[in-house]
Amino acid sequence: MDVPCVRVDREAGETTRRELADADLIADEYEITVEDGSLYIPIVDADAVSTDLEVVDRVAPTRETQTRPADILGYKPSYERLGEAALLDEDDDERAREIADAIVASDLPLETVLNKASKIKGETRVRDWEVLAGEDTEVVHREYGCEFALDLAEVYFSPRLATERHRVAEQVGKRRHSVDDERGNGPQGESEHVFDMFAGVGPFVVPFATRGAECVGVDVNETAIEYLRENALRNGVEDRITAIHDDVREVAPAYEGWADRIVMNLPHSADDFLESAVTIASDDCVIHYYDIQHEDDPFGPGERAIREAADPEYAVCVETQRVVRSYAPHELNVCLDVRLERP
Repeated sequence: MDVPCVRVDREAGETTRRELADADLIADEYEITVEDGSLYIPIVDADAVSTDLEVVDRVAPTRETQTRPADILGYKPSYERLGEAALLDEDDDERAREIADAIVASDLPLETVLNKASKIKGETRVRDWEVLAGEDTEVVHREYGCEFALDLAEVYFSPRLATERHRVAEQVGKRRHSVDDERGNGPQGESEHVFDMFAGVGPFVVPFATRGAECVGVDVNETAIEYLRENALRNGVEDRITAIHDDVREVAPAYEGWADRIVMNLPHSADDFLESAVTIASDDCVIHYYDIQHEDDPFGPGERAIREAADPEYAVCVETQRVVRSYAPHELNVCLDVRLERP
């Protein structure tokens, strides 16, 4: 059976393998192989891999010492991994329980199996889950060197956005605000001010803070903010993150002109919050604006909305237009990296 694999030059193989492992993307049930100077690393989700990496389908040998769910079932089940949990999307209760039993009986390091019991709903974008194995819906997820605790029944979290979050985090650098170094020796550089308007449990702001940024994360979901504070502690960046439970439109005036970088990951309605983003933006600010639009014009509506909100206070430059993933038939989840500069 063909398996999606990242193909990379052998010299870059170990670095790539570590990056994929940090993102929980390696398919442990298959062997990594070498052929004609290339390394083939089996992965669990081709859509979650950076577009900078080449993904090919090829036959991959199974690990002989490992029993897979497919060995028990006689077919390959579909599921998503998040930490030590397997996430199913099965309408047939009997089939879901059969798959859950096979996952638990296999040699995979998965202790919890959850089946989706509703669509994403409500202002906080959560869904119902049926616990088929394990104790509850709380998981611990590792992503590019950071660790996140979260309860899937209480907060929104998408592991498929790991590569996109990493792409944005790699842009975070030191810019303009004086900070002390870790030994307390006084100003050693300049730290970015980053504001996440819909922060959730911190998958953007935690890695930003590990890169030295001073961050503010706001969310209307009180449980998500509690997890954000916990995750800041887990990753040793609690001194660089301010977590606020509130509607960001109420918070924005207190941070007028503060942010060098703003994340707006609320794809269906981010345009409703652009006025607040403009309030928060400093004289030179990058906004990472996420949107869901029809494939015929995926970037135009977002760009027009940003220009309208920023005019005439800022000059607007679209630096990057990126398709993050397919969302639905003929609909794309996209990101615009947009710089606002005061003339």
